[in-house]
Amino acid sequence: MENGMRHHLPYARAGQVVGLLGGSFDPSHEGHVHITEIALKRFALDRVWWLVSPGNPLKAEGPAPMARRLDHARRLMVHPRVEVTDLEARIGTRYTAATLSAIRDLYPGVTFVWLMGADNLAQFHLWQGWRGIMMTTPVGVIARPGPRGAAIHSVAARTFSAARLPGRASRLLGRLDPPCWCYIDVPMSDASSTAIRARGDWSRV
Repeated sequence: MENGMRHHLPYARAGQVVGLLGGSFDPSHEGHVHITEIALKRFALDRVWWLVSPGNPLKAEGPAPMARRLDHARRLMVHPRVEVTDLEARIGTRYTAATLSAIRDLYPGVTFVWLMGADNLAQFHLWQGWRGIMMTTPVGVIARPGPRGAAIHSVAARTFSAARLPGRASRLLGRLDPPCWCYIDVPMSDASSTAIRARGDWSRV
C-alpha cells in the first residue's frame, strides 16, 4: 500500500486487541456510543474503530454522503481509545469478510474483534462469507432492544453454538482463538438511525 494512504489509516500496534464496529452510521447516535463504551470494558479492548461503510450491501437505498456521516460521528464519539474511520472506502472493500481479511494483512500481530448488535446476529447468516468471519474473527454481540431469542436462536448462533463464550468470561474474547463469540446482556439504548430519519432529524441528501 502506498505510504500516503497508509498514513491515513487508524493506528494499532502488535499485541493490541481492537474492536471493529461497522455500519453506515446514517446517522450515528447515542446508542452507538453506548455499545462502544460497554464493549471497551466488557471485552477488555485496547481500542475500538468505527468503520463507517461506503454503503450496506443488504440495503437498496444508499446512505448520506460519507464526509457528512464521518463528521457527525466524530463530533458524537469523543473518546481517547475510539477512532472513527473510512477505512473500508480507503482500502476498497465493501463486504465485511473482505474488510477483515484486508485489515489482518495490514496489521500483523493485532487481534481484531468484530462487534455487532444482537439484531445483526439474527440475520448474520445472510452476510457474504459469514462462516469465514466466524472462523477467523472473534465476535462480540451486544444486546439490543427487541426479542432476545431471535439472536440467540439464529442460524449463526446455532451453527457456532459450541464456540460461544459465557458472558461472565467476556474479557477473554480477544485472547482466544476463533471460532469464538460472546453475547452480553447490557443496559440498552433504544436509539436507532431509522427512527432519527423518520422524525426528520437527519436527511440523506
